[in-house]
Amino acid sequence: MIALPRIVVTGASGFIGRHLLDALKDNYQIVAMARRSQARCGAPIHPNISWFQVDIGDREPLAAVFRLVAEGGGVDLVIHLAAHYDFTGDEHPEYWRTNVNGLRNVLDLCRSSLRPKHFVFASSVAACAFPPPGGALTEASPPDGDHLYAITKRIGEEMLAEYRDDFQTTIVRFAALFSDWCEYAPLFFFLGTWLSPAWNARLLGGKGLSAVPYMHIREVSSFFRILLDRLGQLSPGEIVVASPDGAVTHVELFEAATLSYFGYRRRPFLMPKVLCGPGMWFLDVAGRALGDRPFERSWMASYIDLSLAVDASRTRQRLGWSPVPRLHIVRRLTFLIENFKTDPLEWNKRNQAALKQVRLRSFLLIYALLEHHEAVIRELFTERMLGPAGRERFPSYQEFSHDEHQWHHRLVLQRLMDAVRTREKAVFMTYCRDLAEHRLRQGVSETELCGVLETMNDICLEVLGRDPESTGLQRAMHDYITTTVQFGIDQVQEVYEQGALAAGMTRPGSEAKS
Repeated sequence: MIALPRIVVTGASGFIGRHLLDALKDNYQIVAMARRSQARCGAPIHPNISWFQVDIGDREPLAAVFRLVAEGGGVDLVIHLAAHYDFTGDEHPEYWRTNVNGLRNVLDLCRSSLRPKHFVFASSVAACAFPPPGGALTEASPPDGDHLYAITKRIGEEMLAEYRDDFQTTIVRFAALFSDWCEYAPLFFFLGTWLSPAWNARLLGGKGLSAVPYMHIREVSSFFRILLDRLGQLSPGEIVVASPDGAVTHVELFEAATLSYFGYRRRPFLMPKVLCGPGMWFLDVAGRALGDRPFERSWMASYIDLSLAVDASRTRQRLGWSPVPRLHIVRRLTFLIENFKTDPLEWNKRNQAALKQVRLRSFLLIYALLEHHEAVIRELFTERMLGPAGRERFPSYQEFSHDEHQWHHRLVLQRLMDAVRTREKAVFMTYCRDLAEHRLRQGVSETELCGVLETMNDICLEVLGRDPESTGLQRAMHDYITTTVQFGIDQVQEVYEQGALAAGMTRPGSEAKS
């Protein structure tokens, strides 16, 4: 049997990544890397897919995975999809952490460990500034947009040139990607407004000519199959554009969507561009006060009536690939609206999941805060365990040496941080179960061990709560810290219950909190 070529796909849990794995799984051995677990993100399960849950921004765990892959025979190709992009307009630190530092980690480790022949770097036409009226973006357009995503992508493309002697690089700039369930944040909010009875259901900014190119997610599969077959024919560092030509305006989308939903084309009300910025600002301020900020922010007003039109003729000529007319966004809106009407639960489930990926990175903010304050948390932990109140509450722990305390506090906090970073409570639950079995053999009571975990939770919330960067993260801290600790405590209680049953006696410390 001929061995299949082996590839790495970073960002495998993302929108592109999941579909790409499904398209390539029969013809490649795929090493998938992602922050989320394979089961949670809905990626395909297949014998040819090996899944590693790792964060490219965390160099040491990533290096361990790369060493393992290298020891297994290395790879022929790396497809780098991992990136951060959101629509908030905020200068989120995740742009730098993932798009710049994370890319550097991947490139360095490719050079030192994997030595692939090819490296495919995923970008977006949104990395480029809008062309002048009547103009179009091409493969030669620079990534010169003025927002942070474009800046980090430009840095990424410049970074690739440093590795030209190590492997051949190819840059792919994608159009806005959508599915028959939408799964593209701006379009999701537009449809939710246009098809509702809301007061602004028929309002469009400016002349309604704001436009971007859209490409159906199914097109990604055919594009990559052809691209991978022709990588050897491309020039080092060549840029290709995965997009239909032109761009689709808000007016076109509005008319097609309302026709499919209401059975007739609604006429939009056009709001002068000069009024849009102040109106968006007012609605955002009101949303902040009510705790429900709108999707549209005042920074978006500067892009009203601009067109991100594309001319991808060179890519079509180089690859022999072209989009399928049947999958054009205007034709597919009928299918989107049908799903919107007939299965609203699935529609919202898919789109809310997509939103969490592009807008909600609170778990990474919490992880960064825990990492920043780790030393203070461990110091307070030791102080409360061994102080006057601790001597009374945790008598068994007074017999441990100072080094044992330091080791335990470092380990339990690291496991909690791992659970926050990966959003997998099972990481902490497994650790707590093992810890409970060990402490049970040592004679530590259930009350003490549960109290230790509760104390750690209280200290984490206390220390993080004093940091101004935690403003607005209280609910997320409860979800990612407190609930994780509660799940760990449940595992402790289960171990002690099983121990009591095995010993044929009442479980020790039965007065522990639940």
